[in-house]
Amino acid sequence: MNIVTVIQARTTSTRLNRKILLPLGDSNILIKMIERVLTANTVNKLVVATTTDPKDDEIEIHCKEIEIDCFRGHPTNCLDRHYQVGKKYNADAIVKIPSDCPLIDPLIIDRVIGNFLENPTKWDYYSNLHPATYPDGNDVEVMTMTALEKAWKNADKDYEKEHTTPYIWERPNEFRIGNVKIEDGIDYSTILRWTLDYIEDYWLITTIFNNLYKDKPYFGVYDIINLLEKNPAFRDINEKHLGKYWYQNNLDQLTNIDEYKAKLK
Repeated sequence: MNIVTVIQARTTSTRLNRKILLPLGDSNILIKMIERVLTANTVNKLVVATTTDPKDDEIEIHCKEIEIDCFRGHPTNCLDRHYQVGKKYNADAIVKIPSDCPLIDPLIIDRVIGNFLENPTKWDYYSNLHPATYPDGNDVEVMTMTALEKAWKNADKDYEKEHTTPYIWERPNEFRIGNVKIEDGIDYSTILRWTLDYIEDYWLITTIFNNLYKDKPYFGVYDIINLLEKNPAFRDINEKHLGKYWYQNNLDQLTNIDEYKAKLK
């Protein structure tokens, strides 16, 4: 299968402007994340999908410098952006990874894509998010172009277009949906937050990176968990943002939300 992995990225985040270009190590968040994603064995073609907004010119410049394809599409309709990437690169399936996951574990990427590839005709959509059990900031979703095209043609709600995949995972009777849970059986999704939305998230991410990168550049989930167990004060850095998810603003529209309501209790 021709599987294209897409990192969706923009500089105009409302909660933390230009967050993906904040410094990390000897470069920035986006570059370091690209390096991590490319380490996954299942990632072949990688495309950074940004917007046509001139403010995102800098993203395209960075991609050219490191010879990574950059696609520019709709500023807010990420569903269209992913679909257009799939069409341009003649993809059979698209992998969606948001750019606010700079500490994503390459082994998790391999696990999700690998599980999908074990029987690709069995699934329309495969992820580690429904239900989520990995620490927040390790999001990987795989969808066939057939499923993505159906969503692209039929999605009519703003949140379905902005977040790309809700039209699919909200309809388990229409799409064949698979999920992988973390190996140790513990749900870390609401108690460990390594995604980047707020300045406190950035402080934690840089703390983790600076403590682990030198000895093990492509450290994984359990390397971070061990670090936090040895240094419990690190977990306090962004504790006030634990359990904050985009779907909290869309609960009145979502229909298949039992798992989300449970996490918000």
